[in-house]
Amino acid sequence: MMSHLQTLHREQPDHMELIEMNAIQAVGAIRAGEITSEELVQACLDHIADVEDTVRAWAFLDPDHALKQAHDADLALRKGEALGPLHGVPVGIKDIFDTDDMPTEDGTVLHAGRQPDVDARAVALLREAGAIIIGKTVTTELAVYSPGKTKNPCDPARTPGGSSSGSAAAVAAHMVPLAIGTQTNGSVIRPASYCGVYGYKPTHGLISRHLVLQQSRPLDQVGVFARTVEDVALLAQQLIAFDESDPDTRPHARPNLVETVAADPPVPPQFAFIKTPMWEQAHKETQAAFSELVDHLGENVEEVTLPEAFDHAVAWHRTIMEADLARSFRREYEEGKDKLSGILCEMIGRGRACLAVDYNDAVGRIPLLNTILGEIFAKYDAILTPATTGEAPVGLESTGSPIFCTIWTLCGTPAITLPLLQGANGMPIGVQLVGPKGDDARLLRTARWLTKVIEN
Repeated sequence: MMSHLQTLHREQPDHMELIEMNAIQAVGAIRAGEITSEELVQACLDHIADVEDTVRAWAFLDPDHALKQAHDADLALRKGEALGPLHGVPVGIKDIFDTDDMPTEDGTVLHAGRQPDVDARAVALLREAGAIIIGKTVTTELAVYSPGKTKNPCDPARTPGGSSSGSAAAVAAHMVPLAIGTQTNGSVIRPASYCGVYGYKPTHGLISRHLVLQQSRPLDQVGVFARTVEDVALLAQQLIAFDESDPDTRPHARPNLVETVAADPPVPPQFAFIKTPMWEQAHKETQAAFSELVDHLGENVEEVTLPEAFDHAVAWHRTIMEADLARSFRREYEEGKDKLSGILCEMIGRGRACLAVDYNDAVGRIPLLNTILGEIFAKYDAILTPATTGEAPVGLESTGSPIFCTIWTLCGTPAITLPLLQGANGMPIGVQLVGPKGDDARLLRTARWLTKVIEN
């Protein structure tokens, strides 16, 4: 009885303390009875109310529904029911994942009011893990290039990146500790870099895309956003599962990302610093920052030049993406072209003119590129390269360049951006690490090692 009375009369947690908690801290505090899920969700909703007019990260938010989920989570805890690894923690969902209790409008007026009746597989797994689906975050138009309403929390005059703009911004602005998004070119890594959070794109096919808006089967990949590497691992681990509805997933044991990330590498990792053929597109301050980073890492890094085959990777990616956009958005283009942005219409137009031989040739190059990368990863633990050309550009008319993500998206390799550098204007610049396909756990462990080395 005494412990029950202590619980009833415990001191209410501070609002700022709650929203600054990372996901692992929140899970622990909820399980220990130090806070309730309802208190955490209410604090997030209060903070959203304070800053949403500036950041504009949300496409759909129903506070009552979010609090109802949190209330049910707290009740399950009191009843002693089995709890998932994300029990009671709020997560933002990019508005291209179907949700059976919230609209999914895909960032276009053509899908306005669309209400699915089944959850996307990733959303279902989050619910199974105990997460609170707090709302739907803003995406660009059909998750391509035309910006949504979101602004960069670090500087509202700058783009947050795209297409997972709302997810990155919501995590960066401490509206939620976790969010999910997708990447077909640079749509996880770029906004995470611009907004100063961790963004992780797993190996292609590791996370199901069932009932997620499809752009391109060879390129589409689900990713996550968080404020620590450990939280990235916690969130991503819940999403990894075989799904017969996604033909690119495979039956395999779920990697223990959380346990691997928590361990130190047996030896200090070795990095291949790769400028890529697009190095001249990096801003001078980005080039200088990476030069300092390489100097700081000393014997743990060597500069490596990609073979000439990679000179054509961006063109191959463009061929695949545009042809698949034409196929995926055929109905929208033919029935509502006047309601689509000019840039998307141009991409679809080029995709409709693509020859089958060129498309198949581009897709057929992916295994060759991964074979070459395998030779690099035989010597190095990870590739070190910029996440973006530099700081988030001023202006909200575009989402910035994804050029430093394109090769790794095409190859389907896991990648993570770490908010370790800063530009001349005080804006974040991400450090991107890339690992071999299927070795996501080691990549995240290496990312944690690098973060500790730089921050210490």
